[in-house]
Amino acid sequence: MNLPDYFLADLPPEATLGPAMIAEACRALRRNREQYLAPRSTMSLLETLSDVAANWLEPRDPFRQLALRDGPATTGLSEATLRRGLDTFFRRMTAEDLRTLIEQDLGHLDRLDRFVATESEQASQRTGLATGPELLVHITAGNLPVPAMVSLVTGLLVKSAQFVKCASGTSLLPRLFAHSLYAVEPKLGSCLELAEWPGGTPSLEDTLFAEADGVTATGTEETLASLRTRLPARVRFVGYGHRVSFGYVSRDVLSRSEARQIAARAASDVAAWDQHGCLSPHLFYVEEGGSVSPSQFAEFLTSAMARLETSEPRGTVSAADAVAITSRRNLYEVRAAASADTQLWRSEGSTAWTVVYEADPLFQLSCLNRFVYVKAVKSVDDALHAATAVERQVSTVGLAACGEHARELALALARWGATRVCPIGQMQDPPLAWRHDGRPALAELVTWTDWEH
Repeated sequence: MNLPDYFLADLPPEATLGPAMIAEACRALRRNREQYLAPRSTMSLLETLSDVAANWLEPRDPFRQLALRDGPATTGLSEATLRRGLDTFFRRMTAEDLRTLIEQDLGHLDRLDRFVATESEQASQRTGLATGPELLVHITAGNLPVPAMVSLVTGLLVKSAQFVKCASGTSLLPRLFAHSLYAVEPKLGSCLELAEWPGGTPSLEDTLFAEADGVTATGTEETLASLRTRLPARVRFVGYGHRVSFGYVSRDVLSRSEARQIAARAASDVAAWDQHGCLSPHLFYVEEGGSVSPSQFAEFLTSAMARLETSEPRGTVSAADAVAITSRRNLYEVRAAASADTQLWRSEGSTAWTVVYEADPLFQLSCLNRFVYVKAVKSVDDALHAATAVERQVSTVGLAACGEHARELALALARWGATRVCPIGQMQDPPLAWRHDGRPALAELVTWTDWEH
């Protein structure tokens, strides 16, 4: 299957993009939105998006086949890891899940179609209409494909024409998703544009920003701060900075059989997307005092990581990443030789996976690519004190605990600053209606009009 040249990202590598091409593309997007997207009912959009997602779950779908064939070379992920990640995402993109997202963020399914009211609004004789930006620009980080696809979905739900600027060499998966939308409904696809160029190309970016009504971006805090200074004052900006995640295992679930199951789910969280992304756990805090000790849990995690490497091998890593893993391993080998408070397990003959146990609970950032820590703690208070360095920077905490104790732990984590708490094993599988970094996805984008009767 050869992709048609629908998008700027489809042009051959030797093609040169210029400011005039960007400006014309933006004007075409606005025209197409006005004709094909703005009049669409929200329900029809949900049906189209869910149909596209269902297609991606079919093994013979041509876009899925291209993604699994060519994706490993462009993402560095193995085919098995990529397949699991895409299946996880598209299984979540049902009409029901999309409806839940809209009703959660905007209060009513028809909020983007007409003036409607919730019960409380009716009581005060008000109705409200939400309107998305005419042209929404997304600046993607490029390390994972799903965030760019989520941006496209949320932009379509608020009926915005969209221009996705991908980092060099990262447009394949978002582009395939856009083509799959185009194949199901060409008029909808014509409201999308994708392009890629190296970051820091002012002539193209300044033209793009001048045309935009809204801009979303993912990156470091420094990148986001720089972007804000370059946008016209009228442009709405939604930025998502770098975040980290970790797991917490309570002693009340540390029977031998249950601990093995939790360790298997923890390994799945680590292996998903090869630990790249804000939802990937850097470490697991394990409470002391259970039938299984924290160091024994680390051994169970080691076995689970080894099994996963057989069924879902890690992708390729750069020479620099391999050196970083080897250097980190060497450091902990020295520590393990000197003290029983440190233990190291690793894949033989490769850097495929690494598990480090430490009695010291101080939060430690992983070097990623399936390198994970297990830390012993007496209580959640000890864990949160040890993680002070990343306080208010944590995206997700994977939790394994029982009953009322789980509720108490979730409340402590929320008050500390975690924006998502979920079962271990689901860290990389947030619901579509997940409030990213504690913020509602759709409500961040829209402008409201209240009508007081």
